[in-house]
Amino acid sequence: MIIFNTTFHVEDDVCEQYLTFMKDIYIAEALTSGFLHEPRFARIHAQHEEGGISYSLQFKVKNVDTLNHWYATHGQALQDKLTGQFGNKALGFVTLLEEIEI
Repeated sequence: MIIFNTTFHVEDDVCEQYLTFMKDIYIAEALTSGFLHEPRFARIHAQHEEGGISYSLQFKVKNVDTLNHWYATHGQALQDKLTGQFGNKALGFVTLLEEIEI
């Protein structure tokens, strides 16, 4: 199982709109494909941030091939919607994590 993590840095003046968009639109649409599961959304408590707020959005996905398929068929359009809504006021980067049984 892969954890698909996107860390976003959001400017202060759009934080409330961003949270609403993510909860009401982005996460709901990401789940409709059936490829992404178990969303988790968290605020990152950073010690050295000088402006804005950072958030982590995580989904579980079967494997990297499934994630690539999701991105090609659903994810790019969803990313375009986010960018259209917030431009460079909400920027993100992706990290893929592989779960290790403990």
